Amino acid sequence: MDDQTLFSHVKPSDTDFTEGGLRDFFIYRDLGISAATKGKVIAQLVRANAEPKAGTGWHVHAAQFHIVYMLKGWARFMYEENETLVAAGDCVHQRPGIRHFLFDYSPDMEYLEIVGPADFTSVGVEGPCAVPAPLGWATNQ
Repeated sequence: MDDQTLFSHVKPSDTDFTEGGLRDFFIYRDLGISAATKGKVIAQLVRANAEPKAGTGWHVHAAQFHIVYMLKGWARFMYEENETLVAAGDCVHQRPGIRHFLFDYSPDMEYLEIVGPADFTSVGVEGPCAVPAPLGWATNQ
């Protein structure tokens, strides 16, 4: 038995979506996993909070494990030189060190993000290619 982790059960009414996460154009809802795993893993819901302008910029995460599961809407990413549409029901495993850029998303975008360790960082890097312009919220994917 692992004495380092705790049981956790978080209901929707237990935590709110708040600002102050990695990106100021998203809001985040903590699911209690970071506290339960003593910082080994974070699980959070991420929602669009503002129309895409410049996006995230090219970056990598200092993380050992990172998945995004799209719950609602869609987002357009560049993963290295590949444009990738991630729509509701899609799951993306972002391998450690992959250069990526989230540059467009729908107003209803919401995804589950699970990352280890919980205190992962984002480091800006030079991109391998140009990034398409956002389509704007008046346009569908």
